[in-house]
Amino acid sequence: MFEIKAKDMRGRVGVLKTKHGNVKTPALMPVIHPRKQEIDVKKYGADIVITNAYLIYKDEDLKQKAIDKGLHKMINFDGPVMTDSGSFQLSVYGDVEITNKEVIEYQEQIGTDIGTSLDIPTAPFVEREKAESDLEITLERAREAVEFKKDNDIEMLLNSVVQGSTFMDLRQKCARKLSELDADLYPIGAVVPLMESYHYRELVDVVMNSIMYLPDNTARHLMGAGHPMIFALAVAMGCDLFDSAAYILYAEDDRLLSTRGTFKLENLHEMPCSCEVCSKYTPDDLRAMPKKERRDLIAQHNLYVSFAELRLIRQAIHEGSLMELVEERCRAHPALLDAVRQLKNYNESFEEYDPRSKKSAFFYTGPESLGRPEVLRHHEKLRQMPKKRDLIILPPSRKPYSKFISGKLGQFHICGSRHELDLDNADFMVLDIPFGLVPLEIDELYPLSQNAAPKIPDSDSKAYLKDFLDEFIGEYDHVLIHPRIVRNLDLDLPEIVDEDIRYAKDDVRKIKAIANYQFGWGAGEALFKGNINIEKSKKTGKIRHIYDGKTLIVNMRASDSYLVLSKEGARRLHAAAPYPKNRVVVNKDSEPFALDGKSVFSKFVVECDDGIRANDEVLIVNEEDKLLAFGKSLLSAVEINNFQTGQAIKTRKGFKK
Repeated sequence: MFEIKAKDMRGRVGVLKTKHGNVKTPALMPVIHPRKQEIDVKKYGADIVITNAYLIYKDEDLKQKAIDKGLHKMINFDGPVMTDSGSFQLSVYGDVEITNKEVIEYQEQIGTDIGTSLDIPTAPFVEREKAESDLEITLERAREAVEFKKDNDIEMLLNSVVQGSTFMDLRQKCARKLSELDADLYPIGAVVPLMESYHYRELVDVVMNSIMYLPDNTARHLMGAGHPMIFALAVAMGCDLFDSAAYILYAEDDRLLSTRGTFKLENLHEMPCSCEVCSKYTPDDLRAMPKKERRDLIAQHNLYVSFAELRLIRQAIHEGSLMELVEERCRAHPALLDAVRQLKNYNESFEEYDPRSKKSAFFYTGPESLGRPEVLRHHEKLRQMPKKRDLIILPPSRKPYSKFISGKLGQFHICGSRHELDLDNADFMVLDIPFGLVPLEIDELYPLSQNAAPKIPDSDSKAYLKDFLDEFIGEYDHVLIHPRIVRNLDLDLPEIVDEDIRYAKDDVRKIKAIANYQFGWGAGEALFKGNINIEKSKKTGKIRHIYDGKTLIVNMRASDSYLVLSKEGARRLHAAAPYPKNRVVVNKDSEPFALDGKSVFSKFVVECDDGIRANDEVLIVNEEDKLLAFGKSLLSAVEINNFQTGQAIKTRKGFKK
């Protein structure tokens, strides 16, 4: 029903399958009023819409018309339709004239694609007692709806809404309990008041404490979110669907949406974008029009800008630049900047989902970038790395650093005890933003070389580098720091030595270091033993293929310098790495397909290494740890374990004899 096609952070480009067609996500569902549909939203990019089943049910004329004609014909939309159950009316008026079972049955009767149980939306910042009471009713109705659907063979997909107000433990509880029910989609409800009052930091907490406890193999819907300025942030947190009547409600009030906020027509001197409406009309033209004509044109603009933003977000996910877009968008308002800074509290969760390698370089846009998964992942690798006796820290140069560092490196300040240097027993690293210390032997790996930061550092990055040094260098006996670093960071290191310090490039040492960083410490020695022969590109001088004699062990990928296994490389890594390290374990049904080199689907995976991330090289084994094949993971470990549909591993080769 839901399948991931591309991913970045927790954001997904996916396909939601319904009986009226597939929906590419992230997607916006414009709200269609059952009596007042006046704009063809499909014309402007809508693949799916949402309407209110309770309003139809309450109107005797519409109620029967929807039964006779079907919902899709009644609202004149032939694509997928989601319906709400009357929960909004329940939250406003305190009661509705329909039961939970009745509204489920009616939604199925009129042919909706995705229906919703009658949950209790609990506003933010209410008393805990009310939130708990409402939540119990929501959970009971969700259970009732799922059972009613199964007992009556209802085909309609079913929403189970996460509630819990602004109590994070209640949001977690609700998400966990709903996950056990095996519903089809999981909306996150009662967040509109947070967005209307610009409580975006609290919105981050509510969304993350819901999504972290929901399954990954279903679509997540942020209810009532329709302003394009928050789409990127919400998608990065894992939201797949949005719905809102904002496009028409704002137009009624002469307000134009944009990714930078909202413009009032009365204040406009220039139109805010290059859509069809903004290109054809001026603010004076719109102000001179009759109300209805003006409203419809502004609504069209609002739809244009909303769908354009979602297209941009999907492209950013494909190329791996979603967080740059989030950080850019969240500078549109201080409350949004609070929100993106609040994300740092969930960095471990983001790291579990973020791909290891991406098509786009890492761009440092400000101190918020220092908390991104790529940075945290590198720091964890450094902490795990076996340390040599001495550490020599160099200032940044052109990237890759190792290519442009040569000859005598000059004077150094001493930090720690002084003793005779052994350059063969020293780690050479460059201190730079955003990754802190980068060992020269692995500096070509993504994103250690594929990144850019301003030449003029901000005060936050200076403080970050000082703190990082203080934490890291304590593990070495002897640390030498280049004078330029000492000056830039105002370090108090008076003693200087002038020794003949040179960095000796060694390709074998380099490929072993890369293997250790990529597959785990010890992998380098296991992979690269025997008569090592390194073949380089004649054009760029970069390593391309590595052999033992004439037997290929690995290739080095040009785009990110990660190692791509051959059959021999897979055998060597499998023999050296302890189970289940670097492994995806498949069941017996999948064994012959893996041996044939066919791709591995998630439903056949019984176990995998928790450290696997999207784009990792992995070994495919059976439950007895027999090596069947090897390939590239398309999902992270947590997603592989969650999904029952779609590809998990793109197999390179199988070991069928």
